Amino acid sequence: MTADRPHGTDAGADVDSGADVGSGADVGSGADVAIDADSTDSTDSTDSAYVATVTETDTETDTEIDAHAHAGTTPDTDGVLSRTHRALTLGIISVVSLVAFEASAVNTAMPVAARTLNGIGSYAFAFSAFFTASLFAMALSGEWSDRRGPLAPLFTGIAAFGAGLLIAGGARNMGMFIAGRGVQGIGGGLVVVSLYVVVGRAYPERLRPSIMASFSAAWVVPVIVGPLVAGTVTEQLGWRWVFLAIPVLILLPLAVMLPALRKLPRTQPGARAGVRHVLGSRRCLLALAVAVGACLVQYAGQHPTWLALLPAAAGLALLVPGIVRLLPRGTFRAARGLPTVVLIRGLAAGAMVAAESFIPLMLVTQRGLSATLAGLSLTGGGLTWALGSYVQSRPRLEPYRERLMGLGMVLLAAAIVMVPLALIDGVPAGIVAVAWTVGGFGMGLNISSGGVLLLKLSRPEEAGSNSASLQMSDALGNVTFVGIGGVLFVAFGGGSIAANGPAATTAAASASHPAAFAAVFAAMAVVAAVGAGVAGRLRPKGA
Repeated sequence: MTADRPHGTDAGADVDSGADVGSGADVGSGADVAIDADSTDSTDSTDSAYVATVTETDTETDTEIDAHAHAGTTPDTDGVLSRTHRALTLGIISVVSLVAFEASAVNTAMPVAARTLNGIGSYAFAFSAFFTASLFAMALSGEWSDRRGPLAPLFTGIAAFGAGLLIAGGARNMGMFIAGRGVQGIGGGLVVVSLYVVVGRAYPERLRPSIMASFSAAWVVPVIVGPLVAGTVTEQLGWRWVFLAIPVLILLPLAVMLPALRKLPRTQPGARAGVRHVLGSRRCLLALAVAVGACLVQYAGQHPTWLALLPAAAGLALLVPGIVRLLPRGTFRAARGLPTVVLIRGLAAGAMVAAESFIPLMLVTQRGLSATLAGLSLTGGGLTWALGSYVQSRPRLEPYRERLMGLGMVLLAAAIVMVPLALIDGVPAGIVAVAWTVGGFGMGLNISSGGVLLLKLSRPEEAGSNSASLQMSDALGNVTFVGIGGVLFVAFGGGSIAANGPAATTAAASASHPAAFAAVFAAMAVVAAVGAGVAGRLRPKGA
């Protein structure tokens, strides 16, 4: 779950035995999800995470009609909330909403948690641990779902997500808290992919765009109420209850959709469906290498000593080859067309998530805002993200798709530049809320347009593997730039910041380091600007 906020849906699904499903919709920590069923990836080949393309249709396929005629039944035309699908739809929306609520609540509670656990210096790890673990879990879930069906990874993911919340909520030190966030990431990655496979098996093709759209809609209310509820809980009961209360809430949606899940067609395990084969698949191994490499590089960056060169070198040796093989050829040199689409999506997701991760901490420590108010400053961005997604979907804007994606990057860069103005005395802290409404609208334009362009530039037989690369780019952007943000934060003195309000004394003032926040936001603004700069290469030659 990457890029943890709502946006429009670039949904698609094509089902044979139900294994091939895909969507460009983000769910959780940010992540468009890809599921690949033994297809080739964008560079060579891949063992899982196939994302097929769906076109919304007004009538059922001939096969579906024949099936109904043979059974003597009428097609189910009542939609995703009909009696046939209601329980599963409500269960899925509830699970996504809880994940969304947790994502928005974490941003609100994190500054207080890090202060209490004396872990401000490791603040970025609490976010990157989630994204890094979910990166690997997405690949694992796609492979697992393809070979053994989606129910095992779905329930394993829900259990892991709940366990991670309990570990984080009960943590006695920052290391244990970060470990809990990593377990959450594993659960989130397993859940989000397996849910898309469930959609492919449970809903006819004509209903899939509607259920995919509900994934994005499920984020809207949590984005609005999440910061307020989490802030109130943090201030009145303590930050731990933000994590400890959510596992109980997961039980109800599970109970609602369990009967429908049991009716799904079963996947007969094949010869290569064992745990060893699943974990040993090419995509899982590449994703694991990237995840471990990212952790080593970030660790080395936050411990600037000569000894840190060893984990840095090992991390790069794992990270670089893995990324190159997971993304389309030419991505890192912004080759025209598809590679640039994938590159810009990763830059947008990473810059936005990295900047947003440090906004509540800045407002709490440098401006003295409560956790509630700091979290609410991000709410407008979630709403305008949905608005931007809607705007880009208007048919009359279709000829300007590349420009919309570039405009989104410009708006994001402008928003990130505005955020550190709140560090200047006399500038209202509300400037952050204004900035993030601008940035959210830009992300809505960019993320959804990227999904549309990818399908437009992909041949039918390559749509799945290319979509998988797009989702992976989002996740890699989150991991990479949150890590870079953490390194910069510590390098400019952020590790010594006391997260209990603005400096009120000379001694406290020495612990206030606005330069640490300014460095993070400046770097992410540059990342967004680079994305805007290469947007002119979105259109292929001769197009």
